[in-house]
Amino acid sequence: MAQVEATTQRVIEAEPERVYDALADYAGTRKTLLPEQFSEYEVREGGSGAGTLVHWKLQATSKRIRDCLFDVTAPTTGQLVEADRNSSMVTTWTVTPAGAGQAKVVSTTTWDGAGGIGGFFERTFAPKGLGRIYDEVLAKLAAEVETAK
Repeated sequence: MAQVEATTQRVIEAEPERVYDALADYAGTRKTLLPEQFSEYEVREGGSGAGTLVHWKLQATSKRIRDCLFDVTAPTTGQLVEADRNSSMVTTWTVTPAGAGQAKVVSTTTWDGAGGIGGFFERTFAPKGLGRIYDEVLAKLAAEVETAK
């Protein structure tokens, strides 16, 4: 098994604190940022940043649906880490300043991939597919915080 990684990033025209607060708002804003590949979204504990327990299903392909239950931590300033209780998947969101009134958001998701030929295809195609999904999340995040200035 090899670790698989998908990373996407975007510079957003909003203060980093505002961007981080929107990402950390699991009880409100976060649900509105998720594209159609996400379903059954439910906050089970908390709702704002660290200490949140959030559930969703992620349908990355027509045949692959992950049932995810994430524990959210905030190990450093500007960072949210979502660790799935049901798998090895971990998504790290990092928000940093990117100039006056701008924030750079980086989303990195890692998981233990399959072995063999299936693992080869997973390592080859899954990062691109997941990157497209999280690009859409970041576009919706930008639309949310940039219009609400």
